[in-house]
This record gives sequence, structure tokens and C-alpha cells, in this order.
Amino acid sequence: MALIWKNHLSVGNAVLDLEHKNLIGMINNIEYLINKNDIHALLRAIESLKNCAQAHFANEARFARTLNFHFEQHELAHRHLLKKLESTLSQLVGGDMLNEAWCEYAMGHYPIFLRDWFIEHISGEDMRLKPVLQSYPYDFNPI
Repeated sequence: MALIWKNHLSVGNAVLDLEHKNLIGMINNIEYLINKNDIHALLRAIESLKNCAQAHFANEARFARTLNFHFEQHELAHRHLLKKLESTLSQLVGGDMLNEAWCEYAMGHYPIFLRDWFIEHISGEDMRLKPVLQSYPYDFNPI
């Protein structure tokens, strides 16, 4: 089931909202590729998600530093997801993609894991930034 961006997911900042929308689109693409059983495209899509998530997490950390926002717990959640994505990539590259058990897991659980993680993270951890971000213009972007 594809994720759809809704206004209640807005953290009150154009830059972060756009990055969240892009990450959600990438998750939807991963689910599509799993359902299509296109393993090679799936590998590229997960690698791309990992790279974009890394860049987004660094951007969130930059916002937090600029806003003097305590971010340690938030960063732990980021590291957890990046380790999970790295583990998946290792399994795919290592040939485990041909393992029927991994394919069954990927088909049934991986898209759910990604959707749940991102929605819970945006609506939980990221929303803690919203009250601070709303005191700045929507297009605020610290350098």
C-alpha cells in the first residue's frame, strides 16, 4: 500500500517537508520493485534511499544545531535505520536475494517496515522540531 503525503506530516519547513516527500516516494518505489520482483532495480533503489536518507539526516542535524535543539535521541533513530538499510544491501549484494526466505520477508515485511519507520519517525521525532521551526519562515534554510 503506497504512502501518501498528507499535510499533517508537515514539520513546518519547506526544505524538510520536500525531503520527506521524496523519501516517501522512494519507499513507494521500493515496494513497487519488490512486487515487480526486479531485484537489480531494487538494489539500486535501496542504495538510493540510503544515500538520500543519509543526506536528509545530516540536513536535519544541521537544522537542529542551528535551532539549538537537542538531537541525540533523534540521531540514534537515524543510525538504526541506516544500519538496517546497509544490512539489507549486504544481503542483496551477497547473493541472499536468491534465498527464498529473504524474498518472502522482503515481499511481506520490508515495505511495511520502511513505511512504519518513516511515518512514525516523521510524526514522532521530527514533529518535535515543528514548534521551533514554526517561529521561522516556512522557507527557512540554515547555511
